[in-house]
Amino acid sequence: MSHELQQFTKQSYLNLETFRKNGEGVKTPVWFWEDGGVLYVRTIDGSGKVKRARRNPQVRVVPCKVDGTPIGEWVSGEARFLVEAEAERVNRGLKKKYGLMKTFFDLMGSRKSRPATLAIQVRDRE
Repeated sequence: MSHELQQFTKQSYLNLETFRKNGEGVKTPVWFWEDGGVLYVRTIDGSGKVKRARRNPQVRVVPCKVDGTPIGEWVSGEARFLVEAEAERVNRGLKKKYGLMKTFFDLMGSRKSRPATLAIQVRDRE
């Protein structure tokens, strides 16, 4: 595992920076799951971060505290959206990682909102 990914080990949150049309970054702390060298994020389809990532898949991520305070080094990556068959595997991984917190969060969420699942491939530094 690369140094860029090692910093996410045993962390609960990552700060996901997506970019507006004007290039301004918007940072959002989110839950994540790492598997096979890829960071996965599941969120509400239609949210600002999803719209920005669809328009521009270039993102930056850093492990962080719940309030978004970075506790590592920012790294660049590229986001792609998963189809629902792939996304369900990620959802199971998130449930295993976050347990009852994830179950409670899912119950509190709107049943009408569809999920979007991002796979973030971190680029190694050169």
